[in-house]
Amino acid sequence: MIRRALKSVLPAAAAVLALLPVTAGAAAASTVAARPVAAVAAPQHPVRSHPYRTGRVTTRGIRLNVRSGPGTGYRVVGSRHTGRLVSVSCKTYGSRVYGNHIWYRLSQRRGYVSAHYVTTRGYVPWC
Repeated sequence: MIRRALKSVLPAAAAVLALLPVTAGAAAASTVAARPVAAVAAPQHPVRSHPYRTGRVTTRGIRLNVRSGPGTGYRVVGSRHTGRLVSVSCKTYGSRVYGNHIWYRLSQRRGYVSAHYVTTRGYVPWC
């Protein structure tokens, strides 16, 4: 009796299990295809963790050194002229320049400048 029940139930159960993944895959494919393309597309502009601030160089006629790190001991990697606008991403502590130990990191990680020589508008976040 048990053998006869197993012989009739097992093929039916195998047929049901064989159909389940096919119908589940078809249902998932229909929901993906129904989704609009704009929702799947990646954003065109990269997301920044914080907005950049602009500051103006105030060096009284001499060029401002851009350094590889927040201090006068780091090598010079560039310079900015007086009156130029610089894009600043954040501020950090470094070596003191005329009593000011805050340094600004330029946007796109181009280097650091002393906050003593740059005036900014608004709040600049910490690195």
